[in-house]
Amino acid sequence: MSPSVSIRSDDRDLGPEPDPESVARKILLDQLTGQARSRHELAERLARRNVPDEVAGRLLDRFEEVGLVDDEAFARLWVDSRQRTRGLARRALAQELRRKGIADETARSVLDEVDPADEAEAARELVRKKLRSMRSVDDTVAARRLAGMLGRKGYPAGMAFAIVRDELEKAGRELEDEG
Repeated sequence: MSPSVSIRSDDRDLGPEPDPESVARKILLDQLTGQARSRHELAERLARRNVPDEVAGRLLDRFEEVGLVDDEAFARLWVDSRQRTRGLARRALAQELRRKGIADETARSVLDEVDPADEAEAARELVRKKLRSMRSVDDTVAARRLAGMLGRKGYPAGMAFAIVRDELEKAGRELEDEG
């Protein structure tokens, strides 16, 4: 017995199963109602609901043709949102876009639009915000923690340490030179 497209939550006999294309169309429209999604995410959702690959591919192609599915627009929205809300750098954003199934070329194109000055300012703001809660922490420990935080958000080590050092100095805190 082949798996059928699953839209029912129980096993009651409610008549014939709807055709897979109608089910897939409803799933896609429901998924796109709340937020933009990548083609890859939508394809995975259809696969989990046992929509046949040929039906899923055909509908996803049609949704792309009419502009309801647009990986480049999705990537732009994703990058803008994650930069504003989480302060992520290009490297971390590239990893997230890859997980969302965005093609490397599309991701590269969108990430090339990120202004390095805006990225550095976002890092500075993250450090300033975190530094306020680190008043009782030793300066060297604070610097290590702040640089680690920026590293986890995808900032290059050189940039992270330079920004941390600069923001510590602006806050009247000093790092001892090691050497």
